Amino acid sequence: MKQWRFAFSPRWLGYLGVAIVFAVVCVLLANWQLARREEKETEIALVAENFDATPVDVQEALPELDHWRHDLEWLPVTLTGRYLIDEQTLVRNRPHNGQPGFDVLTPLQLESGDVFIVDRGWLPTGSAQDEPDAVPRPPAGEVTVVARLKEGEPAIPGRGAPDGQIATVQLDELQDRIGAPTYTGAYGLLDSETPAPQDPPPLAVAKPVPDEGPHLSYAFQWFVFGILGFAFLGYAIRQEYRHRNADDPAERARAAERERKRAARRTDADIEDEIIDAARR
Repeated sequence: MKQWRFAFSPRWLGYLGVAIVFAVVCVLLANWQLARREEKETEIALVAENFDATPVDVQEALPELDHWRHDLEWLPVTLTGRYLIDEQTLVRNRPHNGQPGFDVLTPLQLESGDVFIVDRGWLPTGSAQDEPDAVPRPPAGEVTVVARLKEGEPAIPGRGAPDGQIATVQLDELQDRIGAPTYTGAYGLLDSETPAPQDPPPLAVAKPVPDEGPHLSYAFQWFVFGILGFAFLGYAIRQEYRHRNADDPAERARAAERERKRAARRTDADIEDEIIDAARR
């Protein structure tokens, strides 16, 4: 064991400490990736449960105008009222399949007088201006709407929008623009409206494709990295041991055996490379 005493020197104990810290960091990062995967699985399960569920009355799902729970995401609700076409707003910077565009937000005033924001779908940016070429008009008069609930979005500091547009689906700001009591906890992605509009409606939101992402493989990689840190430390200790004991007969015998095995594994290509290297010298 005397030959291994160097491994307990302050220098190598310091390297061991570095390997331990590295392994702890790797474990933390792996657990973070596993937590992200769990979040994705929860979202996938929520879509599967709510997206095609039977629609419920909006007042049943949202008893208060500012009410919201995460488990309401994607739940279809029914509403009856009249679209406030003059209060229609475009949401900027809404890409779809790599193409820039806008979401069309049309307030729906219910019989109670409260307003619910309906996202009627997506339109591409116009060919000659920073807005759609045309915005299809929603049905006039009383309309029954089925929409899937989404949580309102926060305002983004420093990001503005021209008149008739908004940077995010910021429901408090839309309430101020409309000047009427508005649902500020959630808005809805249009699924259907009766009667149907005369113009083809904007592109509706498709059902999200289940995708938990690469988090599990990333977590596995971080665990492997943590183990490799100790493996590299062991390799480095072994190399120093061989260097320190190069004159020891037993170590010489082991070195000769390693060299014999390496020579046995040499291919014709290796031999040709050695001949070429020797000729160049």
